[in-house]
Amino acid sequence: MEFQDVVRRRRMVRRFTDGPVPPQAVERMLRNAVRAPNAGFTQGWAFVVLDTPDGVARFWSATSPRAGVGAEGEARENRWLTGMRTAPVIVVVLTSREAYLRRYAEDDKARAAAQAAGEGDSPWDVPYWHVDAGMASLLMLQTAVDEGLGACFFGVPPGQVGALREAFGVPDEFLVTGVVAVGHAADLAPREGARGPAGAAPSGGSPTRRPRRPLEDVVHRGGW
Repeated sequence: MEFQDVVRRRRMVRRFTDGPVPPQAVERMLRNAVRAPNAGFTQGWAFVVLDTPDGVARFWSATSPRAGVGAEGEARENRWLTGMRTAPVIVVVLTSREAYLRRYAEDDKARAAAQAAGEGDSPWDVPYWHVDAGMASLLMLQTAVDEGLGACFFGVPPGQVGALREAFGVPDEFLVTGVVAVGHAADLAPREGARGPAGAAPSGGSPTRRPRRPLEDVVHRGGW
């Protein structure tokens, strides 16, 4: 697929068919993920791949909040969970802050770390361990599109991270950046601006309810 087509077609898919995901497609997603840019070539990421019904079920059991959030909010959450639980493959994206601190204590990076005006014992104001893991996640999302698959990136509720660690033996050093769900899209997301019956927005995610901001609103050439 042409790169511009991959960029244009990428959507957050929240419901999947029961079609199997080729293992080679998942392998290609991971191989592309580890080619993402990363500070100091630290490569502080890690990925937990769950591609069996039991593994996926254990993931949702560990990460689904137990408490309700009100009738309307709970119904919305249940619809999201019902759709997302149909994903046959889950990839938990992890990152290690300590790996970056160790890397930037090495001789070829120590000067840069000492000169940086960060806070506390970190030489950065920006948590690049999460930035880099996010770049790896985007490459997985784009590779899924190129493979003819659908995918969705989402976060783990803070109160459920401990249960996730326990369920899959994640070391304390690694932080959860997010999760990529992968499968065959059950239906294509509506195009931006698409409207349902009587002008109602269809359930295709935020882009169906909010317009994309024009380029001239966000790009400032030569200054603000």
